[in-house]
Amino acid sequence: EDRMKSLAKDGIDPFLISGTTIASGSCLMLVIAVGSQSRWGRTKAILPRETPDTPLQEKLDVLANQIGNGGMLAAGATFIAMMAVWYFNPSSREPSNDSFYQQMFEYMLKAFIMAVTIVVVAVPEGLPLAVTVSLAYSTSKMMKDNNLIRVLSACETMGNATNICSDKTGTLTENRMTVVAG
Repeated sequence: EDRMKSLAKDGIDPFLISGTTIASGSCLMLVIAVGSQSRWGRTKAILPRETPDTPLQEKLDVLANQIGNGGMLAAGATFIAMMAVWYFNPSSREPSNDSFYQQMFEYMLKAFIMAVTIVVVAVPEGLPLAVTVSLAYSTSKMMKDNNLIRVLSACETMGNATNICSDKTGTLTENRMTVVAG
């Protein structure tokens, strides 16, 4: 007890966190909290949790996968076509003193580099940026209509809305309003 008080006065933290390894010597330890009550558990509770993907992000993921698969298919077809042209059309080959297999390897390498280039070009790197810019633009347009948007992904939700329910203060409700005859 006195030792812990002296450590605390010196600015030394006397607590061990889960997974701590003792480098040398020995120690006695008293467990005072586990799970969500421990220091690590409280730290994990404060950290932001991963938000689920919005419907637009899910659609964009599907689109990016389709574009990537199409690029892979085009790359494979290009590689096969280049190799077929080289093999079945000997007049297209460059004259060389190298052996047939060495020429084939060099051309195969060129065809492979072309296929990799097609895959790299097909992957849409600018797609997330374009979507973010369009959502930011939507936010500014909605601001002109006196709609305050705090979260950028709310624009896609509001953009799909046909009816917006609000109470007399203008606060959006949980989509549970009923119409009462006045």
